[in-house]
Amino acid sequence: METNKEKKELVKQQYSELALNGDLLKSSCGCGTNPAKPSKKVFTIMSEDYSHLKGYEADADLGVGCGLPTEYAGLKEGHTVIDLGSGAGNDCFIARAEVGESGKVIGIDFSMPMLEKARKNASKRGYTNVEFKEGDIEEMPIPDNTADVVVSNCVLNLLPEKNKIFKEIYRVLKLGGHFCISDVVLNGVFPKEFTDNASMYAGCIASAIQEEDYLGEIEKANFTDIKIERTKTVVIPDEVLQENLDEETIAKYKAGNVGIYSITVTGVKA
Repeated sequence: METNKEKKELVKQQYSELALNGDLLKSSCGCGTNPAKPSKKVFTIMSEDYSHLKGYEADADLGVGCGLPTEYAGLKEGHTVIDLGSGAGNDCFIARAEVGESGKVIGIDFSMPMLEKARKNASKRGYTNVEFKEGDIEEMPIPDNTADVVVSNCVLNLLPEKNKIFKEIYRVLKLGGHFCISDVVLNGVFPKEFTDNASMYAGCIASAIQEEDYLGEIEKANFTDIKIERTKTVVIPDEVLQENLDEETIAKYKAGNVGIYSITVTGVKA
């Protein structure tokens, strides 16, 4: 995992496996995968309950989010919404219920198995205003000034070039548009052995950066009115640590007392 390209390939591989094995993981308790096969314990550590939301589709919910970004996104009838890292389509279908038939929802993902799963879910329900595009979030296949709202759920922390991502979000938003993103951030530093672990990286944990740096990248992309709408502390169960790390690394991690948080943050393109 020395280069950004290798990190992205790891994430693509792991989440493609999740799409293919989603039925095995939906009721699991952890976010990430074992390098050899999907782990039932790492994937949904931070997952939220979507089942009460309008538009919820159980077979699109793989349980790998860390928040409910659509709850704070201020979606309105007729909005065009882009979902970054759309997976099997869960947040897209929730967003569709908010924007109605006059709105449009575009999901972007770089995992073809995930895209196939999402397209199948949309087709099965006859949705004509939801589409899923293959693409890299750092270079979106989307024209300038397209979206009223951009949402994302526990995805951006997986990608190494956050500076590019927020500039891209700014580019694709209309003037006056805004984003609402749920993601994982840190207060403190993981031991190197922790961040080098493939499962912990692909699991949205070791890939996270400091909260101050995360918000700094948003500011550098020229967003205004940046707000943290919600913060939730993330606790990694001992069974997940023991499955993926050796005892020495676990001891170093616990001694460091690193704060791990799921935040939902919004910002405006003014």
